[in-house]
This record gives sequence, C-alpha cells and structure tokens, in this order.
Amino acid sequence: RPLREVLLFPSPPSCTEALLAEAAEPGAAARPCHCPLPHGDCPLSRLLRLLLAARRSLDICLFAFSCPQLGHAVRILHRRGVRVRVVTDAQYMGLCGSQIGILRQDGIQVRHDQESGYMHHKFAVVDGRMLLTGSLNWTTQAIQTNRENVLVTEDAEYVKPFLDEFEKIWEEYNPVNYTFF
Repeated sequence: RPLREVLLFPSPPSCTEALLAEAAEPGAAARPCHCPLPHGDCPLSRLLRLLLAARRSLDICLFAFSCPQLGHAVRILHRRGVRVRVVTDAQYMGLCGSQIGILRQDGIQVRHDQESGYMHHKFAVVDGRMLLTGSLNWTTQAIQTNRENVLVTEDAEYVKPFLDEFEKIWEEYNPVNYTFF
C-alpha cells in the first residue's frame, strides 16, 4: 500500500543532530547529544527521515530554502551518491541564510528562474516515487513558527505530474537557454 501521510507545522523545537549524524555515518557509534532540546519525533524529524530515505534521486523545487537541518540532509544525500537537483527562485536564493550557495559549493546542481514572477513551487520527489508537497518553504521560520503543511504520497497518479513539471522546469531553466540583454 502506498505511503500517505500529512505533516503539520509548526514543529516543536527538537534536536536533530543524532538523526543527521547517523545519516552521515551509518553504522558509526551513536554520539549522544547533550543539548537541552527534546530528542523526540516531530514534523521536522519526520521530514528529514523521508528525505534521507532517498537512494537514487532527490528533485527539489522550492521558493525559499534556508533551514540548515534540511540543507545538511540534502548534502548528506549528495555525498552518498544520490543525484540531487534543485530548482529555486532567483530572487530568494541570494538572501542571507539561504542554503543554495552551500549546496552549489558542494557540487549540487541548482537552477533558477530568469523571468519576472516567482518560481513559487514547494515540492520534492524522492527516488521518482515519493512526493512531498504543500505550503512549506524550507525555512526555519516556516518550520518553527508558521502554520504549514506537507502532504506525502507514493500514489503514482499524483507523483507523475510533479515529476513531469520538475523536468519541464529543469530544462526551461537550463543556463544554455538564458538570454541576456
């Protein structure tokens, strides 16, 4: 039966260090975190686990991306050999705190719009079979403060249109197609 899940935000503050450390070094001895934050499950940790389940590919289409924990998870996947591609909005990728520059420095492919209007999508596709979509921008503010949602599904009839949209935008935002005035 395909996965169907809803994550509702804001997410209560919680420590994700152990989760990310284990993902970065599977099988390594667990290093306990002694920070004062709770260490239980929450919407952010669930979102991280869903992303870290990627084995082959992660396609991300986001308006804003500044959450360090999600940025770390994406970089971990890239280092594991998962093909990561990111499409984002040109105006928002350069804002203070954006993860986009860090992702690019790590060699992750990033493309952005060149036209007026926002690239306002908010979705990710894991391994071409799991869709995460909703109102959530991947920002600390959205995760900790805003009323947001993420729908997770493996229903192919919903995943396919998002995959098709990603591929369409990916090609449209190919830098070889840019025009300069």
